[in-house]
Amino acid sequence: MDSHASSQTEITTLGGGCFWCLEAAYDQLKGVASVESGYMGGQVQNPTYEAVCMGNTGHAEVVQVTFDPSVISYRELLEIFLAIHDPTTLNRQGNDAGTQYRSAIFYHSPEQKKIAEEVIARFTQEKIFDQPIVTQVVPAETFYIAEEYHQEYFVQNPSQPYCAYLINPKVAKFRQQFAEKLK
Repeated sequence: MDSHASSQTEITTLGGGCFWCLEAAYDQLKGVASVESGYMGGQVQNPTYEAVCMGNTGHAEVVQVTFDPSVISYRELLEIFLAIHDPTTLNRQGNDAGTQYRSAIFYHSPEQKKIAEEVIARFTQEKIFDQPIVTQVVPAETFYIAEEYHQEYFVQNPSQPYCAYLINPKVAKFRQQFAEKLK
């Protein structure tokens, strides 16, 4: 557990393309205390956004979500995760390509690993997607928080073109699909 998590909260770390998109969605969920954009899964200490974007560090863009499991379960967070990005494309989300955009669930406990594998197995069995799910389920490593200007990026920059044309439609669809879970 990270130091800022209390006994009533858990942490999950998820990579699914651009962290701005994931943060914009998870920030709106009941039971989510905080969402931090950052990097995980690479071999360089203290990576910068520029280095991660160049694909040289091995890190994925991730969000670290602190949540209250009595309000929203880890299983629900993963079901939402698989619904709001494409877990069937290897190292790609839309126009964003490279290992930094890989689909990954970084688990923080054996229980999280078990649940992640169960959710992926169920989605696969139910043929939710036309293609196989390629989401990695790997142990959490050091989380490097992204530079300050990446935090709450969508909220701070709604008219920025990437937000206006890519994140806005995703957030609207997300709000419609998960209306009962919103703050």
